[in-house]
Amino acid sequence: MAILEVTRRRAERLIEKFCDQRVPAHVRHQVRLSVSTRGNNVTLLEHHPVFRKPDEWVDHKVAQFRYDPASNNWTLYCSDRNGRWHRYTRKRPTGDLSVLIREVDEDPTAIFWG
Repeated sequence: MAILEVTRRRAERLIEKFCDQRVPAHVRHQVRLSVSTRGNNVTLLEHHPVFRKPDEWVDHKVAQFRYDPASNNWTLYCSDRNGRWHRYTRKRPTGDLSVLIREVDEDPTAIFWG
């Protein structure tokens, strides 16, 4: 079952708001955050210029929020150095996406932001 359009848009808006608050406007020439949606997954990406090539930007997968329509819950995933996703086990699936966004922001394990 696919994610409802209204649920997807709400998730994207929440994460975009987080992105705007996390990276102040005056440093966005050095780092940016964005949201990418595919199916029931909403991915948070970080972008920064390539070292010594400021016109080229590289993407880094920060976190992925996966929606399960059957349970109406979101599950948080983190990316390893090879770009593979792993379930983040410190937080249980929840219907409140803001709980998972807050976990990414606080990053108590340093798995999302290093």
